[in-house]
Amino acid sequence: MPTPLLEQMICLKPSAFTKKLLEGIFGAKVFFEGEGGTGWSVSPDRPMFAVLKPFDKKPATVGNGTMISLACANPEQVQALHAKALALGGKDEGAPGARGGGFYACYFRDLDGNKIGGFCMA
Repeated sequence: MPTPLLEQMICLKPSAFTKKLLEGIFGAKVFFEGEGGTGWSVSPDRPMFAVLKPFDKKPATVGNGTMISLACANPEQVQALHAKALALGGKDEGAPGARGGGFYACYFRDLDGNKIGGFCMA
């Protein structure tokens, strides 16, 4: 089992949406895959995005007030992330733009209704 410095885990179904979004925008590759889920990362010492079956064996649900944010390199990558998510059928929750204090972000929902953001400091 990999031991990255930080794991970001959310409960949703692995899908073509997730795969195309992470591989297409961040260049992430499948880091582990098994019966319990799939994790993508750009390298073992970087954050990981994992789609896992719930540990407690209860049904996965969309968290109310839960959001994962993906760190982007620059505003152009934030824009590309948002555009790719919408092109894959995601729902817009906030177009890319400055949010104050140098924080540049976008927000969208995936096909299961999970809220995801992309951000950078610009």
